[in-house]
Amino acid sequence: MSKKVLVITTSLRAHSNSEVLAEAFARGASEAGHETVLLSLKNKNLTYCRGCLVCQETGSCPIKDDAAAIAEQIGQAEVIAFATPVYYYEMSGQMKTLLDRTNTLYIKENRFEDVYLLSSAAEDGEMARLSGIAGLKGWIACFDKARFAGSVFAGGVKEGGDITGHPAVEEAYRLGLNL
Repeated sequence: MSKKVLVITTSLRAHSNSEVLAEAFARGASEAGHETVLLSLKNKNLTYCRGCLVCQETGSCPIKDDAAAIAEQIGQAEVIAFATPVYYYEMSGQMKTLLDRTNTLYIKENRFEDVYLLSSAAEDGEMARLSGIAGLKGWIACFDKARFAGSVFAGGVKEGGDITGHPAVEEAYRLGLNL
């Protein structure tokens, strides 16, 4: 059965390693027959959440930027894959800002169930692999139907393009293919 898949790449660097993972996942999902959208945060205007909680009363955020449209896409997707570089053992700031701004989804009926993390880091250790997962799982825990469905990590990749030939690219493709 075809699913609506949203793949969000959060790196702002051109040709980033995490973006390559996102593209591989999206290609696999698309080839498997899923309706797949690859969305980049590059050139998006995302402002920090102010914590005003207006969204909890009205269902919409008073901040007028690109976050509302992205949150709407997240709420309509059945599968979400977030791709992020790991900086200082955590997801990128752009990804965290986006997750904070999806607070509007908390009081709405959402379709997403399976949430994946695709990450890359210069560091190749276990702490780098696990660090972004913890933050994402905290976000997922706020949504009853959502579950952490898996991850792909490419460690030891620093410069854009270092990921070429890394086994994580094929792993991300296969993960998307087997949704």
